[in-house]
Amino acid sequence: MRGLYYDGKEAVYRENLPMPVRDKDRSLIRILLSAVCSTDKEVRKGYRPDFRGIMGHEFVGVVEESNDESLIGKRVVGEINEVCHECLYCKTGRSHHCMRRTTPGLSKDGCFAEYMILKTENLHVIPDSLPTEVAVFTEPLAAAFEILEQVDVKKGMPVGVLGDGRLALCIANVMHLAGAEVTVIGKHEDKLKLFEMIAKTTTNPEAESFEILVEATGSPLGISQAISLVRKMGTIVLKSTYADNASINLSMIPVNEITIVGSRCGPFEPALKALSEGTISLPAIEKYDIKDWEMAFASPAFKAGFEFK
Repeated sequence: MRGLYYDGKEAVYRENLPMPVRDKDRSLIRILLSAVCSTDKEVRKGYRPDFRGIMGHEFVGVVEESNDESLIGKRVVGEINEVCHECLYCKTGRSHHCMRRTTPGLSKDGCFAEYMILKTENLHVIPDSLPTEVAVFTEPLAAAFEILEQVDVKKGMPVGVLGDGRLALCIANVMHLAGAEVTVIGKHEDKLKLFEMIAKTTTNPEAESFEILVEATGSPLGISQAISLVRKMGTIVLKSTYADNASINLSMIPVNEITIVGSRCGPFEPALKALSEGTISLPAIEKYDIKDWEMAFASPAFKAGFEFK
């Protein structure tokens, strides 16, 4: 099997990877399209130093083997946290923080290969009308919808999105859909043009401009800027994950009574619904063969990924 393997130091393209073997709780999925995200790039920098395995967690695939016969032959996307249903967090409604959870591309084999296995309960069938090239955005868009589960975004509320990359565009779309007055703060004028239909854009924001500030820079420098941009008693939603440590003035948090909310994965249902109904539109994914993974990782495109035929 062909795929991209992380050996603890670097990513390596291999053609001799063993086929995954499923158990009764998991389905075998033939990958059609998988996508690179910032977390994959951080893995290469040492974000998950104990991880060894096939990289990647954003995918669209076809179920080839499953104990749920209704899924066989269906195109699916999959939630990335495999959970135990028995630990403290699973029993208290926080299963995505399961003490025994495994995650493709971060703690178990992922989707940058021709096949993968995933718990059947994690799979969501893609509507026939939704193209594979669009459905692949379900996981990162779900992460944006998670914000609405965590904070109260009111209509007309000034919400800032710090960052002008892929995740920031998903977040800005969701905040716009929720009725917020969205401003995107970025560094790149060309990237900011993608946001102009749904948000105000700026490279030079005023301090204390936002009741809610979503930090999605992917940089350890982002949190310090977020603290300066959010209003007193406002909320920062922290989306970035990175290998490096961040240095911030913690005294500003209690002095200004700022709430910081960590935010990770999110609900697939509203993401699939928004993509299917066309209420959220994202730029096309740029497709590569898996052997050309370095080109995909270096691509300046909105989204790059691997097509398996």
